[in-house]
Amino acid sequence: MTITGPLGRIGLGLAALGRPAYINLGRVEELPARRDVAAMRAATHTVLDEAYRAGVRWVDVARSYGLAEEFLASWLDERGPADVTVSSKWGYAYVGDWRLDAEVHEAKEHSLTRFRTQWAETRALLGSSVSLYQVHSLTADSPLFTDRPLLESLAALAGAGVRVGFSTSGPAQADTIRRAFELEVAGARVFTAVQSTWNLLERSAGPALAEAHAAGNLVLVKETLANGRLVTEPPPELARIAGTRETGTDAVALTAVLAQPWADTVLVGPSSSAQLDANLAAVAVKLDEDELAALDGIGEAPAEYWARRSSLHWQ
Repeated sequence: MTITGPLGRIGLGLAALGRPAYINLGRVEELPARRDVAAMRAATHTVLDEAYRAGVRWVDVARSYGLAEEFLASWLDERGPADVTVSSKWGYAYVGDWRLDAEVHEAKEHSLTRFRTQWAETRALLGSSVSLYQVHSLTADSPLFTDRPLLESLAALAGAGVRVGFSTSGPAQADTIRRAFELEVAGARVFTAVQSTWNLLERSAGPALAEAHAAGNLVLVKETLANGRLVTEPPPELARIAGTRETGTDAVALTAVLAQPWADTVLVGPSSSAQLDANLAAVAVKLDEDELAALDGIGEAPAEYWARRSSLHWQ
């Protein structure tokens, strides 16, 4: 079944469900009281079931999302859906040892060895169901840009039929996006997809994402609710519009992302079925031009936004 309309553009990210600790605000109260592996697997399966019933057909994971790939693999094996698109990411390793109080939860390394290791791990769990494999949190200072053996290996993966992309983070997302799409191996572009942060508070990547979309690349949007900030501490104008519309601030914020014509897949990252339902309410919201214009004024400077994100605690 092909899902059309706004719902067909929504994807489910498992960053908040694949590991016991994460930085999303408003997450803790939605999770099982005991966040052991079995409980988190069950919670993940419940949200996947609900999302699939609602019509969501894209699921995004990563090697660093704890056991998210494993949880998704077991759900795919048990349910057997033939119409789910799976994307994953490599470059960060989960090192939190399933502890809430771990000093470090992720370790980043953009190297050929890390790519080969993690691609083998992803394939072992998800097999051929992965349609898109992405460099996780590419930034302008990544050694990837000058690592020809790594770029050649990524190009070889693309040549084997797996779409290759990258995600971005930080205040210089736009520069990273433009630079990454210029990378070529044997005259062919290495990347044909990008996953970037864009939300009502952080819009700086918008022009570069529009350019990427116009050039035929796939654009995924992540952190659409600013790691929960737009729900737990919404700007007054967002809260006002949500109140007028008698819906949640998450639905209004996601509607603003869906209004961007360059956003092919808009990711949500709920921690429970209740949060998922509140997110999916966005498909019924139609903001007018005055409301969209009012929301344009609530953004933050990129440096301020990313500094605040860096200060969020894993919990």
